[in-house]
Amino acid sequence: MLKELKEKIQKLEEKLNQLKIYLSIDEKVKTIKDVETEISKPDFWTDSKRAEKLIAELKYAKSINEPYAKLLQQYHELKELLEIVEDSDHETLTELSRDIDKLEKNINAMEFRSLLDEEDDKLNAILSINAGAGGTESCDWASMLFRMYSRWSEKKGYKLSVIDLLPGEEAGTKNITAIIRGEYAYGYLKAESGVHRLVRISPFDANKRRHTSFASVDAIPEISDNIEININESDLKIDTYRSSGAGGQHVNVTDSAVRITHVPTGIVVQCQNERSQYKNKAMAIKVLRARLYELEREKKMREIEKKYSEKREIAWGSQIRSYVMHPYSMVKDHRTDFETSNTTAVMNGDLDGFIQAYLKEKAAEGKK
Repeated sequence: MLKELKEKIQKLEEKLNQLKIYLSIDEKVKTIKDVETEISKPDFWTDSKRAEKLIAELKYAKSINEPYAKLLQQYHELKELLEIVEDSDHETLTELSRDIDKLEKNINAMEFRSLLDEEDDKLNAILSINAGAGGTESCDWASMLFRMYSRWSEKKGYKLSVIDLLPGEEAGTKNITAIIRGEYAYGYLKAESGVHRLVRISPFDANKRRHTSFASVDAIPEISDNIEININESDLKIDTYRSSGAGGQHVNVTDSAVRITHVPTGIVVQCQNERSQYKNKAMAIKVLRARLYELEREKKMREIEKKYSEKREIAWGSQIRSYVMHPYSMVKDHRTDFETSNTTAVMNGDLDGFIQAYLKEKAAEGKK
């Protein structure tokens, strides 16, 4: 057993060395030292914008370096213990085995997190779900997807807030927008953007026939207020209306809900979760800024899909993932070929396998 544990700890050392290079740990350590030196200077806050930028750099560098340093320390402690323990001390070896397994799990988790290395990955996410082809079926499917992401958010310890909701005429949801707040929420959820296809026996069909439904998922980062996005008031068309609940029932007798159209791009955002028109307008502007930022980011990355004015039809041929519940159970991502037969677990928020497969493939493509 001792020999096996030593071999295992050796493999973990190799993983840690790879992570050190991939995460640029030496560079992070230098950044921490340099910024802390700057902070100690008496005139540090003279230029507030520069100070805020440096503090953000420090926070980011520490968020990478400190967890890595902790794992490295745990590795050294376990390796030292393996050097002095006797092969006959089964109780200690069993305890060390558990600790090594825990360290391996934590290293794997950090390895996964290292895939989220883009500047916006650590931000909150604005998630929109829109029912596509299929009428009531697709509205029900959109609400099922929202429940799935709600469960996933709960498991991650994230906070989800609905900012706009349009119920379906008979059931489900035509579209819903929510902000999911938590570390790396956008980094994970960017893997979910695209069309999601459902195949099942319809609960709305008296003849129990099989139906195919579609819904689109769109995730963008909730950008910081420090990022400058110029919005001209003259480019905005602002409408107010009464907030409505399920079935079209009014939940507010005043015109507090706000819809904003950005005329140059055709982007439309709306918010109705607050009773105050002012608060709804502020939130709608926040979402608009995020969407405009995402549009510019896509242009810079040369991956423009004109997602807000010329979206692909939410129907056949454009799906990123299929959820088949009849005649068999299977969820398959068409980008990575990752699949599982446990549809129940997926619909209850077990999405990390799909997300990790996507992020690994994107990372591999970036290194080619």
